[in-house]
Amino acid sequence: MATSSSAVMWFRRDLRVRDNPALLAALADGSVTALFVVDPAVWSGAGPARRAWLAANVLALAERIPLTVHHGDPADVVPRVAHGRRVHVSAETTPYGRRRDEAVGAQVELVATGSPYAVGPGVVRNGSGDPYQVFTAFARAWRDRGWSEPAPTPRSPDLEAPEPDGRALALLEEAIADAPVALPAAGEDAAWRRWHDFRRDGLDSYATERDRPDHDGTSRLSPYLHLGVLHPRSLLADIDPASTYATELCWRDFYADVLWHHPASAWADLRPALKGMRYDDPEDAVEAWRTGTTGYPIVDAGMRQLLDTGWMHNRVRMITASFLTKDLHVWWPVGARHFLDLLIDGDVASNNHGWQWVAGTGTDASPYFRVFNPVSQGKRFDPQGDYVRRWVPELDHLPGATVHEPWTSHLGYERDYPLRIVDHGDERREALERYRAARTVHP
Repeated sequence: MATSSSAVMWFRRDLRVRDNPALLAALADGSVTALFVVDPAVWSGAGPARRAWLAANVLALAERIPLTVHHGDPADVVPRVAHGRRVHVSAETTPYGRRRDEAVGAQVELVATGSPYAVGPGVVRNGSGDPYQVFTAFARAWRDRGWSEPAPTPRSPDLEAPEPDGRALALLEEAIADAPVALPAAGEDAAWRRWHDFRRDGLDSYATERDRPDHDGTSRLSPYLHLGVLHPRSLLADIDPASTYATELCWRDFYADVLWHHPASAWADLRPALKGMRYDDPEDAVEAWRTGTTGYPIVDAGMRQLLDTGWMHNRVRMITASFLTKDLHVWWPVGARHFLDLLIDGDVASNNHGWQWVAGTGTDASPYFRVFNPVSQGKRFDPQGDYVRRWVPELDHLPGATVHEPWTSHLGYERDYPLRIVDHGDERREALERYRAARTVHP
């Protein structure tokens, strides 16, 4: 496919024009063909909500710039579109992304500039040149190292889009039409509006409000950050690097760094200490967890929020993950896969290592005793029960914190809320005993 343009910009997790160093590098070569590839491996591996969110943001980018969209294996599509020209990308750091780029790079000149992170994976190391094993030390070095200033926005980018692949566009449009949840506003402008609103109204109280699922105290930017509709460097330029919000962005970089150094940890235990852990496979109980019918109100509220919106408050993600791994004794990848199927911000590094942090197989050095109590967590972070009542209508007649313990009220089950599927106290003791046994076998 002959063309007069001088380079190709292959968009992946950088669906933006603003603060995009790879796009600037491509434009430095001359006129550019802007390309997005609907990769069957990625497409089929995502749930319908995540596919719809990706589709919406790709089409939003296509409204902003001339963008050609193709469907197929990137190892076939990219060389065909490039036709001997250089291909510019933001560096991909996930195990699949690295394998894919190696396959494409064997056929074309692939130029990587920047990454989806403030500080790219593999960059932050200790004095011996080794990666950090725990977050606190990583965060200190991350801040000391710092990050680049946001890249300038090209004023009149010289971009062209050859004829798109009709099948690819149809897939994107069908994904949006079939979205199982109401999607947030897609695209770069919507992301920036959300950031400006949060910076004005929510940033100052974020440190105290971020753990309250009953309040709208989070930025809700994770879906945009996941697809690179915003870059974290742009947000860090607007805030104090010592702030709590900057720390949350650092967690994202940390988990990407862990995955970079330990690619097998995407779906296997990072630490071997619990290799001998005994797990269960209780199909009915797992289904109750997935559908939000466990009988524990804060757990059920979170799982229903996920089903209904494709998103879940981070504090509740930890509570629901603890319930699956420590009350039901299920190995964490079962839950991680379910989350990735439903979350529009589903990110392998952050999602799966967050699950491992809760499960006790990840980056926390002494996690075996951490078992979240769903009742006390609910009372602490949803003290008036507003979050639970919002997502569990069978309990909306119960006042205040009573909603977290419907079994204490003679009205608690009059609207057919399910009974508890397990006793938390019993399962906590069982979880700790299993942890002790596993640590004895593999100290």
